[in-house]
Amino acid sequence: MSIFKRNKRSEPEALNAFNAATFPPPTEFSKRPRIMRFFNTPRIVGKMSVVGNKESKGPVGKYFDKCETDDKMGEKTFERAEIRMLDTAVRGAVRDAKLEIEDIDVMVSGDLLNQMTTSSYAARDIGVPHIGIYGACSTMTEGLMLSATLVDSGYFTNVICAASSHFATAERQFRYPLEYGCQRPPYAQWTVTGAAASVISKNTEATERFPKLVMAIPGLITDYGVNDLNNMGAAMAPAAMDTMFTLFTQSGYNENDFDLIVTGDLGKLGSDILRDLMRKRGIRLGQNYIDCGNIIYDVNQKCYQGGSGCACSATIFNSFIMDKLSNGEYKRVAYLATGALMSTQSCYQGETIPCISHAVVVESPFGGK
Repeated sequence: MSIFKRNKRSEPEALNAFNAATFPPPTEFSKRPRIMRFFNTPRIVGKMSVVGNKESKGPVGKYFDKCETDDKMGEKTFERAEIRMLDTAVRGAVRDAKLEIEDIDVMVSGDLLNQMTTSSYAARDIGVPHIGIYGACSTMTEGLMLSATLVDSGYFTNVICAASSHFATAERQFRYPLEYGCQRPPYAQWTVTGAAASVISKNTEATERFPKLVMAIPGLITDYGVNDLNNMGAAMAPAAMDTMFTLFTQSGYNENDFDLIVTGDLGKLGSDILRDLMRKRGIRLGQNYIDCGNIIYDVNQKCYQGGSGCACSATIFNSFIMDKLSNGEYKRVAYLATGALMSTQSCYQGETIPCISHAVVVESPFGGK
């Protein structure tokens, strides 16, 4: 398929420090058990993805459920627009699951803004119990992992998890307001404007026709010394490596057991670094590996190294990937979203960027690979 072609993006001289030959090889690896197996295999019974105009014109644009043409969506501020997107995604996923809001036991959600503003305000309007989470761009896999745990344990029957981001709100918080007109370095990524939600339900006879969550891996914080707010791909690649290596060494699966291995938003540079890091550990990622940040925008859209943000992998998972799982085209998918956990001030104070990657394994209702 055309979207599996690796987009050719610029690799500036400033990035020589992250080339395969000089990037510090992994020296430590945690051998503690980290695999969470869901023996009751919770099902993903509903999903919804909402994106902005720029995202709708990318390689996977036709798969998104709703595409907005106005980045403010009729609201007075970009922040209100993001709240509206998340609300739309949550309610749409509930409708897709043939449920009512009253049927949802709890909502697990997060975003990029301070104090999870978007999630809290959306949950206020939706009116269900809320668990706010922050995993930066790894929020969707963190939400899926926690939601599946709540359902698998028997505490709840229907849990919805969601994530959102907006280019304008993220830029204003983490970098510079759009009005400033700051020039972006060639290794930067473009924060995705979008929101997505998944409804996780108990495995019953009525839900067995839906994709199932079979296992998850909580991430380990990694930090290889990157302190550039724009260089997210290089910062997050080691976290993806750690979780992916854990998956292949502790789960019983290897890289060939998956129809698709997808990372969250490393972009072109970060996914190239991940391939190099995995090769140093004796694992060669093939054509079944893609990165959401590398496929959400076309190279001609001039988004530098690709997409990022909570909504980057969340929207692709809840559209393109879920469609393929639901119709049996994909039998088993490993989904590893990555997050850079810096604050708005930490890098300006000389701190490096701690990163994390959570993983979930999802199988088609038609069986594993």
